[in-house]
Amino acid sequence: MLSEQIVIFFQIVLIDLVLAGDNAIIIGMVASQFPVEQRKKIIFWGISGAIILRIILTLLTAYLLQIQGLRLIGGLALLYIVYKLYVDVIKTQIGQNSKIKVNNSSFFKAIITVLIADFTMSLDNVLGVAGAAKDHYFLLIFGLLLSIAIMALGATLISNWIKKYKWIAWLGLIAILVVAIELIYTDIKLFI
Repeated sequence: MLSEQIVIFFQIVLIDLVLAGDNAIIIGMVASQFPVEQRKKIIFWGISGAIILRIILTLLTAYLLQIQGLRLIGGLALLYIVYKLYVDVIKTQIGQNSKIKVNNSSFFKAIITVLIADFTMSLDNVLGVAGAAKDHYFLLIFGLLLSIAIMALGATLISNWIKKYKWIAWLGLIAILVVAIELIYTDIKLFI
């Protein structure tokens, strides 16, 4: 049925625009605090991690849909990410206007922060796309590839914008906080 596939296609595009955008915000926020060379590496590794996680999670989706409490754990992990981003990005911007002195430790901490966020956000994205795609595996793969493209473009743009316009970091932080609260609320609602 072509009409069903067209509807599913647009659902997947909308899901990816919303949920992959969250990943891009986190990657962009974390990367924004580093010089251009490190920023590119963080974006590369963040997107690479998200690709690997999305492929694995896509393969495990049927099993993951049965686990209660997984969104709660993901939401709590995102609350930690919100705190880390506040401390690492927002407080740093308030405290100093110069570039952060980059060492290997802070670079690897940034990568770890991005990967934790990638796992949480990728899970949500994969579950949304898989739910919309149903048995249309071609559309599922399309959704996976589209989310990766959105993240790649979005993370670079957001990182550059945050360097120019500091207030965008606050918007990103609020967007991530909303996603964390929604994930927690979704699972708590199931337990009540």
